Amino acid sequence: MSDDDLDDLFTEEALPDEELALDLLEEELRQATAILDPVPAALRQIAVEAFALHDLDSRIAELSFDSVVDALPVRGGPAAPRMLTFHAGEVTVDVELTAQGLMGQVLPPRSARIEVLSGPQPGAPLTTDDMGRFTCEVPPTGPFALRLRTDEEVIVTDWLTV
Repeated sequence: MSDDDLDDLFTEEALPDEELALDLLEEELRQATAILDPVPAALRQIAVEAFALHDLDSRIAELSFDSVVDALPVRGGPAAPRMLTFHAGEVTVDVELTAQGLMGQVLPPRSARIEVLSGPQPGAPLTTDDMGRFTCEVPPTGPFALRLRTDEEVIVTDWLTV
């Protein structure tokens, strides 16, 4: 089959026999890929969990500071906590991540319900205090994000790995 024939096959509307042939070819390629280059089970699980947790009406709070990337390393002493800052418009979420859990603050201070997302089931619900602060006694493991629900909106942070 020449290059022109292939171009015609994909640019023009296929006849019923050609559609069947293309469907069979696609299925053969899927099977070959599954055998020769399978998707790792962990990656497949993360993709399923991420899709299950998506919020179409939420705003994304983008990561603007990560102490692992943006801060100068400090020598000596115990491991420093990881500091993260997210922005979504006028809202800022500061998070301190340690081996003992995480602490954070929503600025400007507001009442919010917060979930630590790290799998298909949401974590224990957290609430902010009058100053917009929140704590979680259990540190996230693996990829995680935060979902904040206020009376006005839903904000989800970028996903990060621990």
